Amino acid sequence: MNSEATPVKDSPFRPERSDRDTAPQFVLPLVVRIERAAPPARTDALETAARAVLVLLSDERSQGGGEWAQAVRDWQDARIRKVVRRARGAEWRRAEALPGITVTGETAEVRVFPPVPLDGWPKDLARLQVSGTDLDDPQPPAAPAPGGPVLWMSPEVEMSAGKAMAQAGHGAQLAWWELSGEERAAWRDSGFALSVRTAAPDRWRELTASGLPVVRDAGFTEIAPGSCTVVADHPALRR
Repeated sequence: MNSEATPVKDSPFRPERSDRDTAPQFVLPLVVRIERAAPPARTDALETAARAVLVLLSDERSQGGGEWAQAVRDWQDARIRKVVRRARGAEWRRAEALPGITVTGETAEVRVFPPVPLDGWPKDLARLQVSGTDLDDPQPPAAPAPGGPVLWMSPEVEMSAGKAMAQAGHGAQLAWWELSGEERAAWRDSGFALSVRTAAPDRWRELTASGLPVVRDAGFTEIAPGSCTVVADHPALRR
């Protein structure tokens, strides 16, 4: 389902003001480890961030009466904001000491934390920098695995790696919401296998008109409100 066409008018990814804007605002913090001598590859960082969001959503602490469940509900009742910050050395060790989950890719480490109030970040996360997350791929990414989930990034919108990581997380979350319980369980059992790739322009036009979930950014940072940034292409949603 295209998120702009969802029957729920008050979508958390719509740029227009809505009742969600009057609710207390929360943010999902993600911290990517970027050591000077060994920064992660950009695509791996995007994929690891997307998996981190899914791991947080599926964790038992985020479900039912779990210790993170209320924070997750409060976050999802408002705008679905995600902020990616960077850490290295002692900064990373302090971040690891806070409640959260570290997800590891081939070169990337991303730690995701339960949602916090927009103006209530823990001090060891608040002091981390948002800028400086410009990453590169040493080699062009290979073609995505046939038949697997793909988060297609827009070829029309330029984003920093940190912004793109947040958008990939949005795309993964939209796909998660659309899946049945059995489909979610199967994805979880696969280790949340997924690929993040930039679509070719012609393919992008097809994807945005396909009925698959589309992230339209609210325009808080970097890009214009309403920009289409990601299409979530999960096999179970290709109906």
